[in-house]
Amino acid sequence: MIDEISLKILGILQQKARVPNVEVARQVNMAPSAVLERIRKLEKQGIINGYEVILNPGCFNRNMVAFVRAHLDDPAQADQVAAQLSAIPEIQEIHFITGNDCFLLKLRVSGTSALSDAITRKIAAVTHVTRTETTIALHTYKESSQIPLDSVRIDEITETPFP
Repeated sequence: MIDEISLKILGILQQKARVPNVEVARQVNMAPSAVLERIRKLEKQGIINGYEVILNPGCFNRNMVAFVRAHLDDPAQADQVAAQLSAIPEIQEIHFITGNDCFLLKLRVSGTSALSDAITRKIAAVTHVTRTETTIALHTYKESSQIPLDSVRIDEITETPFP
């Protein structure tokens, strides 16, 4: 079961995953070994899924962000289509959504030529994708994968809620 201390540890790790264990221990007023044990338990429980380095997209000529809505001829094939879309490196996120479209995709590319290539040669070639509609982001003001923890109730936290 997760408690307030574990929640605080999660908040610290979300801010900077590479923070030394000793520093986390200092902030939560615990022994480093106890903090390490809690982190390992959180990983084992599936509350911490992993650690990721966030690269500066500009350093890799990937400044353009586009959102593509993809419609399927058979939404029952969503899992199969999602697996094929997952293999396309330009796609950073795949969301199965409500409404007329089936998927909302987030792509990060170098420009319009690369975007056109990703849509016409890769996404449109996926079986069951019948049409796409694209929106290009002109500027990104916020981009984060952090979960706000300040209003989380401990009794609402579950271990590995998704398969």
